[in-house]
Amino acid sequence: MSRVRKLSLRDIRKEDRNEYLKFKEIFSGFENQISIYSHSPIGMKYLYGMSYEISKKSTISKRLIEIAVVAASFQNKCQYCIVHHSSILFDLGLKSDAISNITKLGQKGLSEEEVLVRAYALSVTDKAWKVDESLFVKLKKFFSEAEIVELTMRIALTGLFNKVNQALGIEMEEGLMAQLMSKGISTENFITSSTCSLTITSIPY
Repeated sequence: MSRVRKLSLRDIRKEDRNEYLKFKEIFSGFENQISIYSHSPIGMKYLYGMSYEISKKSTISKRLIEIAVVAASFQNKCQYCIVHHSSILFDLGLKSDAISNITKLGQKGLSEEEVLVRAYALSVTDKAWKVDESLFVKLKKFFSEAEIVELTMRIALTGLFNKVNQALGIEMEEGLMAQLMSKGISTENFITSSTCSLTITSIPY
């Protein structure tokens, strides 16, 4: 159960309602998260705003960004983000087996570029101060320096979402798990409850 109450439109100050409605439309499906984040209109505006602008304007493909988000969320054990973004990733064309085993070495279904993004997301999320220099050499084969900075920011932003979701106990929306399973994405290895937590057996680098 969420640790703070969910807000509806009538609970929102009139001057903040347009932002609330805008993000509720843009991030359709994230209703529980939005209803909690709306306690902080400024926080909601800038967190969702950054996420939306990167997704909309980035020269990095949305599929690569979502791979980074899912990998980072696995590392942070945030069930809410894993389930939501795994579903998005499936809709972007990544096969269910690749999503279910996104953190495993040698996982088939990922391109060289996608494997690299996954590895970078896991490394930044685990120990950002110890990211291997060889990773940057490989990243620069595929991305400009501006894109690497942007990708790093999006990975870090994912961590912020993960931590807020976990601390506040944000619950998944009804039916979301069934929707994920209907797409053939296995939840056996990482889902432990309906709240924002999970157990991961191992995360290789």
